[in-house]
Amino acid sequence: MKDGIYYIQDNQTIVQKIKEMSMIYFGIDPKKAVTMMKVRDFMVRDVITVSPENSVREVMSVFVEKKIGGVPITKKDGTLCGMVTDGDIIRAIKPLDKRIHDYFSFITYIAVEERDVHLSEVINREIIKIAKTHGLVTVHPEDDMEKVVDLLSKHHFKKLPVVNGVNRVVGVISRGDVIRNIQQTMVENM
Repeated sequence: MKDGIYYIQDNQTIVQKIKEMSMIYFGIDPKKAVTMMKVRDFMVRDVITVSPENSVREVMSVFVEKKIGGVPITKKDGTLCGMVTDGDIIRAIKPLDKRIHDYFSFITYIAVEERDVHLSEVINREIIKIAKTHGLVTVHPEDDMEKVVDLLSKHHFKKLPVVNGVNRVVGVISRGDVIRNIQQTMVENM
């Protein structure tokens, strides 16, 4: 800031400058805030996971029972091998759509028997078959909160797995966790 005007540095994006200005407004030193807020400080350590062999039905039960919308899929040793969300399950159980096309009419039908067969097949599949298994986005306990905010906003994820150096799941972090941390940090520093 010079003469009451904020200047964007060459290596700084507008979003980064806005974040910095917001912290200053709330009385938070941006340099200290970034170094203070690490993933390890606000991740959920008691992670609910499922195994690759669990069925879609079993995972749906976990979602309903625990009131969650996504879980990491881990091998027996805790190594991350996938991530599945309620959206993945919804896309998998979407009814088959059969259409008949001719020059005079367009008829859409979904046979009830076929829908039930499809649903039965999907819910009995192994969860790993419908889960995201490639290009998994993760964070580490030592990462800054800024990285988490950037990943959650860029990819529109609701939750990220936190892994250690050997890709074992040690926590998860959600958008709600980030919001709670920001609110608590701002309130404490006001």
